[in-house]
Amino acid sequence: MAITTFDGLIASIKRRVTLQKTVSRTAVASVPFSVFDLAGNPGPGLLNVGNTASGIVPTNAIAGYPAMIAPSGSLYLNRFLARSSVASWLDVYDCLFSAGAYAFNADVTLAAQPSFASRLSSAGDYIGLELWMETVTAFAGSQTIQINYLDQDGAAGDTGSIATAVVPILGRMLALPLAGGDSGLQRIDRVRSSVSTVGTFNVHIMRWLWGCRINGANQGVVDTLLQTGLAKIFGETALRLVVTADSTATGLPSIRGETVDG
Repeated sequence: MAITTFDGLIASIKRRVTLQKTVSRTAVASVPFSVFDLAGNPGPGLLNVGNTASGIVPTNAIAGYPAMIAPSGSLYLNRFLARSSVASWLDVYDCLFSAGAYAFNADVTLAAQPSFASRLSSAGDYIGLELWMETVTAFAGSQTIQINYLDQDGAAGDTGSIATAVVPILGRMLALPLAGGDSGLQRIDRVRSSVSTVGTFNVHIMRWLWGCRINGANQGVVDTLLQTGLAKIFGETALRLVVTADSTATGLPSIRGETVDG
């Protein structure tokens, strides 16, 4: 049952969820980086998804994602307390679909991809979902990547050939632009990579939930429902933190969230 009043919010069951890293990663300034495999709370996950043929729908039962308790009704993000040892942007996503790790010269057509429809904020609404690449092992040479997908309406889409123009290092992430007019996607169908030599990568479909700006080292923010918007999540939600640091280190981000049952 949805929360419709402030009294209902106050009376709702609340639980803590933590995303904290105790190890920093070498980064590139102003570029998004994964910290999924770094030590902290929860413990480190494996960057390599381990499935290139069909992909998986990640859940918080997989190592690296914070545990969640399935509510009797709906579940919402109420507030976040966040800090970091470096100036950065911190963004939290629900990772809906993952596939990889693909080789630097991959050309793979996926089949029997699992559905993540049950993890949409509202039934059938794929608008706003994002397509990401994540470097699993460092590349040699710049990479070119191309993804075929089904868009938010179920029509065939193609990112076209995207040159990264950089040599992707471990953990580097890239938000891949969709074709003109597309505002989301519901499936990845084909993954291609070329030009570079050596290196592997994952692809993800993710739903952005919340983000904040850490303006200086060891500063923090407190965001209430006015900032979180009570984003809807689920008992299986796989929360991922993406760090975009101002410097060449991801630092030690620490996020303490609060969920409410609705």
